[in-house]
Amino acid sequence: MEKKICSYETLFVLNGTYTEEAYKALEEKFVNLVNENATDVNVNEWGKKRLAYPINDITEGYYVLVTFKSEPSFPLELERVLGITEGVFRYMTTTAPEKAAKAETPAVAEEAAPVEVEEATEA
Repeated sequence: MEKKICSYETLFVLNGTYTEEAYKALEEKFVNLVNENATDVNVNEWGKKRLAYPINDITEGYYVLVTFKSEPSFPLELERVLGITEGVFRYMTTTAPEKAAKAETPAVAEEAAPVEVEEATEA
């Protein structure tokens, strides 16, 4: 049976009070986990940003977006690990839209005859 491979995006937010080394260590932990279980891994660090609302009196978080392709069972494991790791505020994994193959441009449609609009007359 052929294995199904899907594209995913995971965004996670780390505690904003940590040091730069702590951010890198946590990020490396998750990226290594993704690299072991997925392909086409792309990491996009958004860096430290203000949270939309305070979480446990903390107003800043360190955002990281990871895109990858894997079997459908792996994102569940990744979210399990994110959920039990101290310092991870929020996380979300979504199925990334597949990039549609560029379709050939259809032939130029025939121009439609202009539509004449009659003006309404007042009675």
